[in-house]
Amino acid sequence: MVLKTPRFPKPGETILGGEFYVFQGGKGANQAVAAARAGGKVHFICKVGNDAFGEAAIQHYTQEDIDVSGILKDEKVATGVAVIAVNAEGENSITVASGANALLVVDEVAMIVEKLVSVQWLITQLETPIEVLIYLARYAREQGKNLILNPAPAASLPDEVYEGLFLITPNETETELLTGIEVTDEVTAKQASEIFKLKGVQNVIITLGSKGAYVSSQSFTGIVAAIKVKAIDTTAAGDVFNGALIVALAEGEDWLEAVQFACKASAISVTKMGAQASAPFREEINV
Repeated sequence: MVLKTPRFPKPGETILGGEFYVFQGGKGANQAVAAARAGGKVHFICKVGNDAFGEAAIQHYTQEDIDVSGILKDEKVATGVAVIAVNAEGENSITVASGANALLVVDEVAMIVEKLVSVQWLITQLETPIEVLIYLARYAREQGKNLILNPAPAASLPDEVYEGLFLITPNETETELLTGIEVTDEVTAKQASEIFKLKGVQNVIITLGSKGAYVSSQSFTGIVAAIKVKAIDTTAAGDVFNGALIVALAEGEDWLEAVQFACKASAISVTKMGAQASAPFREEINV
């Protein structure tokens, strides 16, 4: 649920906002839709409530050509929601009630994932329980799958998670929390990426907002510049980046081309309102 506002209120302050919108959202869902629109064949695993929000979400994913056979329903807990304020500069402030998705358990995920034997690429984030992430890291390591973690919302991670990661994609804030290094330039980005690699991560991309992304990969290291655009709403920009990125990598693009593709998709998304609604289709990205 998105409310446009001239500025963010201070604690205890009430201000009059502007336009109000309701969009489909959630970090995992945003990434799934972004990947599907970018040309990927997507299987989505999550848990929703048995309510109107859950039904609308499943219907929406189906319309986006996403495989919804891995979506579970909880009969007692509501579907997760996010309340988002967007200021005049296009910046956002988000509060999330995880709802049913917080009750997703390892046995449920394992039963679904282990049927998807042909799937080589997995992507997840931190809006699902940490136990599920630990399982996915172990599964990816044992089965030789490529697991990408977008560590958002920011949270500390156990060491066993890093050992199963093909790629980690934090922003500057998440990088500082996970490594203790404040990323201000290419030098500090490199220092932080080396810490991730010492923990067992194979590749690192630190997203830098309007400055682009720092990449430390098997074949390319350096900053990939962002495309300059007029930002209207930055909600889900990182999710669009990740969704487009996994599609490009899965299609065999090299690291530089894959990140450039993801940067372009993300840039297009911030010129539109909404989370999933802002994700560009493949033909928009390829222009």
